[in-house]
Amino acid sequence: METRNLTVKQVSYRLFLSIFVIFSFQAHFSEAETHYREFVIQAKPVKRLCRTHNTITVNGLFPGPTLEVRDGDSLVIKAVNNARYNVTLHWHGIRQLRNPWADGPDRITQCPIQPGRSYTYRFTIENQEGTLWWHAHSKWLRATVYGALIIHPKLGSPYPFPMPRTEIPILLGEWWDRNPMDVLRLADFTGAAPNISDAYTINGQPGDLYRCSKQETVRFPVGSGETILLRVINAALNQELFFGVANHKLTVVAVDAAYTKPFTTSVIMISPGQTTDVLLTADQTPGQYYMAAHAYNSANAPFDNTTTTAILEYKTAPCNAKKGKQSTPIFPRLPGFNDTNSAIAFTSGLRSPSKVKVPLQIDENLFFTVGLGLINCPNPNSPRCQGPNGTRFAASINNVSFVLPKRNSLMQAYYQGQPGIFTTDFPPVPPVKFDYTGNVSRGLWQPVKATKLYKLKFGAKVQIVFQDTSIVTVEDHPMHLHGYHFAVIGSGFGNFNPQTDPARFNLIDPPYRNTIGAPPGGWVAIRFEADNPGIWLLHCHLDSHLNWGLGMAFLVENGVGKLQSVQPPPLDLPRC
Repeated sequence: METRNLTVKQVSYRLFLSIFVIFSFQAHFSEAETHYREFVIQAKPVKRLCRTHNTITVNGLFPGPTLEVRDGDSLVIKAVNNARYNVTLHWHGIRQLRNPWADGPDRITQCPIQPGRSYTYRFTIENQEGTLWWHAHSKWLRATVYGALIIHPKLGSPYPFPMPRTEIPILLGEWWDRNPMDVLRLADFTGAAPNISDAYTINGQPGDLYRCSKQETVRFPVGSGETILLRVINAALNQELFFGVANHKLTVVAVDAAYTKPFTTSVIMISPGQTTDVLLTADQTPGQYYMAAHAYNSANAPFDNTTTTAILEYKTAPCNAKKGKQSTPIFPRLPGFNDTNSAIAFTSGLRSPSKVKVPLQIDENLFFTVGLGLINCPNPNSPRCQGPNGTRFAASINNVSFVLPKRNSLMQAYYQGQPGIFTTDFPPVPPVKFDYTGNVSRGLWQPVKATKLYKLKFGAKVQIVFQDTSIVTVEDHPMHLHGYHFAVIGSGFGNFNPQTDPARFNLIDPPYRNTIGAPPGGWVAIRFEADNPGIWLLHCHLDSHLNWGLGMAFLVENGVGKLQSVQPPPLDLPRC
């Protein structure tokens, strides 16, 4: 009898446990939402710097719509191309697990959406939270086609820092007083560097220091004592930037949708493609304070030396009664445009909040030289050879200048088994070893143009050392890897020394990022596990450099079974 009662109790307990697990499972997924949006890419008159341009926008907005979701949510975004250019959209920093079809880079994972046509991007946020962004990934359309993508924690999950009173996306951009596509077209023709921008912007507005702009300067009201979260995004096309807020300290709590150990600074350096979340407490005398951004220029090259501003405005700030308007805001102290020490001081302060998982046994040890180059011309006096000394600008990784395919996208060609679109012989090291940051022989300045991929087995543990070169000029190249985030384990100036430099690697609490630059004339090392099958672009996020060929792609092979394999392409995937 006791045995029978015990059996009944066991069955009842197991039944209760099963029901509890089922309801917990359902409750977990009931929290997740599917967000449906329509993004209409279209031209709209936009006035900046006293002139109106027919600007490519999304839904008539510049910048474009902000997407706010939670970890675990899915997005279904129908992109309708009503513009006159081919276009694709990229969801920068989203891992897109097993789903390269939603990643978006033109001719890499999809053919472009042609004018008058549409494509629906479908993807799910999986174990990511923080600040990311979306942008066009076709030529220079992202100059104006971009917006914030904010991922909140799952319901019931708090931030790992004090809850801010409010959250403000800060999108830093660049503005040309002409059609950016025409700027690119001219540079493509002449082989020279493209014209620099005419202004920087904060949330689409240049600010007080530019002509015809003061009335539209963005203002952010704040109450005394409040703590706010600034989600800073560098959406500029070609320029790294210093950013600060007058008289206010910034506490960095996340970069590239990865939390960091909080640290306080008066200025951040942020490269195109990167995001930085900072807490700001309104603890100053009530008044008006400029937030401002200007160039960090690590190269010996022309740049836009202007400053964009917005205003942090205390709600209790006194007005100038005599003039009937508020007093001039206080201006922040930003580093000089060439202050590499300040840039390095900021990036070296980034750490993960605690110990993180970093690959220790490396399967693929890659050494990538990144930098510019020059293509020699048969006729140096040609109007198509207006680069230095009658050449055309180029850029490369390991002396291979990346060429986008024309007949098909890389991913579609791979999935369909179409030959002749790419090869998989990208070199793991430079073809010639040289003094990368010294006086480089002119015989090494001309790269080879090709569409080469590097093949990785699923689950491979990968280390890449990005080595800047002094060819043409040293420069901090922000390298972005699609489909992945990675641990930034070390960096330094000069040539990387494989015998001594690894001893200084941080394998305990390195920051995780999706975009990172080497110090100018230096190197940076990253590690990741190749756990996402598909073809994934790696490129410099200075778009002029990508256009010159500073990119390559990884082909990550399928693993075992459905959960380690690329999912089938959607039926509406555009064709070339």
